[in-house]
Amino acid sequence: MFSPALTSWLNKGRYLRYGPHQIFYIDEGEGEPLLILHGYPYSSLEWQSLLPSLTSYYRVIAFDYLGMGFSDKPRRHRFTYEEYAAIVQELLQTLQISSVHVLAHDLGVSVAQELIAQQQSNPHAYSSINSVAFVNGGLFMHQYKPRFIQRLLSQSPSWLGYIVNKAIGRRLIEKTICKLFGHQTQPGKSFLNDQWYALTFKKGKSISYRIGRLVFDKYNYQQRWIGAMQDTDIPLCFINGPADPNSGRAMAELYARLIPHPKVYLLPDHIGHWPHIEDPAAFLNAYLHFRNYVSGYSTTSFIKSIGR
Repeated sequence: MFSPALTSWLNKGRYLRYGPHQIFYIDEGEGEPLLILHGYPYSSLEWQSLLPSLTSYYRVIAFDYLGMGFSDKPRRHRFTYEEYAAIVQELLQTLQISSVHVLAHDLGVSVAQELIAQQQSNPHAYSSINSVAFVNGGLFMHQYKPRFIQRLLSQSPSWLGYIVNKAIGRRLIEKTICKLFGHQTQPGKSFLNDQWYALTFKKGKSISYRIGRLVFDKYNYQQRWIGAMQDTDIPLCFINGPADPNSGRAMAELYARLIPHPKVYLLPDHIGHWPHIEDPAAFLNAYLHFRNYVSGYSTTSFIKSIGR
């Protein structure tokens, strides 16, 4: 049975035709366009609780990547960052959006990195990026600490990944997800139920290991992506839940060392990998602060503690 939140989310949705596939998306609110990118292994539904706040300021566009959420889930498909970036451009062009701000979490930070790199090499792309806010994700692979289950699924031979993926049940997946939340800010049952439905929609769990392989594909992009982040004129920031065991405080500290004029927002120490869910008020405060900087763009560097 659908929860009211899931029912509301699905009712807001539309579909974009991308080749032979259908891509689920939401377009809501008024103001400057804001594209929000979700993480792995779930869907754009992770932004559901923050959507009313964001749409009071911006026109918000959210979509589910091919193979995830409520988009199509082709069985034998090679998922790539280039394709996800192409879907972004197709969606924005369809919506006649020529420039956009980006808010990206987890897997979404890699899609955003690819978009930045593409804009560097092709500044005349249809839709230009006005700013990017990264949220807890593997920006730098030598600092990223994936969980054992991620390594098992993503670095095994394809046939073994399929078998392991099939054997892994809901309980283990949710246990792994919950370890990424802060101890004091664990997800509720309704969140887990709704995201499980999104994961298993159109038998998506059976191909989730294929998308998981993108985590380790990032090694091939690191030089290009990090170089683009260091050279770009696009305003960037990193909003970070420091208790995240994968991409918490250490990732934020590395970002501050590697990126020119870094803007880093550290949320309270107990906040983990999902700060927009764990502390939405502090998260929104951080993002709005960043957007104020973008409005009168400054090269001032800072590491700012939020909500302490």
